[in-house]
Amino acid sequence: MIPHHPESAQIHLENVLTALGNPTRLAVVRVLADGQERSCTALLRDQTKSTMTHHWRVLRSSGVIWQRPAGRENLLSLRREDLDARFPGLLDAILSATRSDALTDASTAWSERS
Repeated sequence: MIPHHPESAQIHLENVLTALGNPTRLAVVRVLADGQERSCTALLRDQTKSTMTHHWRVLRSSGVIWQRPAGRENLLSLRREDLDARFPGLLDAILSATRSDALTDASTAWSERS
């Protein structure tokens, strides 16, 4: 694993909400919610490397995703079990709310086609 993944007990609500308050990061979480692991380049293809690195760092350090090296790239997955244990129902409520949000739909359209 890449360093700086907080332990489950170290995941704080304010950090999770801050991470998910960005439409790009929320779109990434929406795609990862299907439970599959994805390469970071498959999620944000039209972003610069520094922008992607920033988003992964925020999501990882807040405890929202796992990031692990695999060859020449990194694979990302949602920390669903940890988030559900710390904040029961939060992730489902956020994901449910984004399904009917036109802005989130527009920002995730490119991700869900992959």
